[in-house]
Amino acid sequence: MAGSVPDPRDLVRWSETLAAIARTGMGFTENLYERERYEEVLHVAGDIKAAAIELADGIETARETDHFVQEWLSNIGEGVPGYVTPKVAVGAVVGNDDGEMLLVQRRESGVWLYPTGWADVGYSPAEVAVKEVAEETGIDCEPVRLISVIDGQRMGFSRFGMYMLLFHCRATGGELRGHPLETGDVGWFAEGSMPEVTAGVQWWGPMAFSAIRGEPLDCAFDLPRSPVWRGER
Repeated sequence: MAGSVPDPRDLVRWSETLAAIARTGMGFTENLYERERYEEVLHVAGDIKAAAIELADGIETARETDHFVQEWLSNIGEGVPGYVTPKVAVGAVVGNDDGEMLLVQRRESGVWLYPTGWADVGYSPAEVAVKEVAEETGIDCEPVRLISVIDGQRMGFSRFGMYMLLFHCRATGGELRGHPLETGDVGWFAEGSMPEVTAGVQWWGPMAFSAIRGEPLDCAFDLPRSPVWRGER
């Protein structure tokens, strides 16, 4: 709506996009004047991000701009490695023969979620899913199908660009054994008995259990916004 205050999540997205454009430019240019202008764009992006966080959380962040800028500057590569893209995370919805789903409790937050981790170089996305499940839970599994590709920043659970690839997997063996550093607990849960604090279950829960039951399911993805920068929520 014209004249309305932007959502803080949109402000963060806009700031990260500006920063990505500037960092990519710095990764490809050797012109000193262009680099100075790109760095100025980073400061503008930092101001936007600080204002967004202050608006969302009510925390004074005036001094955070330089922190954001230095963080962005420290991750600039040259050429193709300098082209800034979203990070990629891979998650696994693992079901067993009883129709239960495998969940992990994060040690640092106490929040439950399906096994997930950052994509690793040298592994395919499906291989990352299998590896993360084994490392976090002790369970062996095989990928069945990709059930969603979503923008974590758009969904509101990331303040930087991040795509989540979510696979449905079938348990094939192993024994429950949580990772000693990353997990507080692991377990199998039926659809009506999920832990009280399960992150995002309202959007992925129905889809996950449909996949586990073997029901027909199209791969979910984010539809384009119109317009992209001020689309309706």
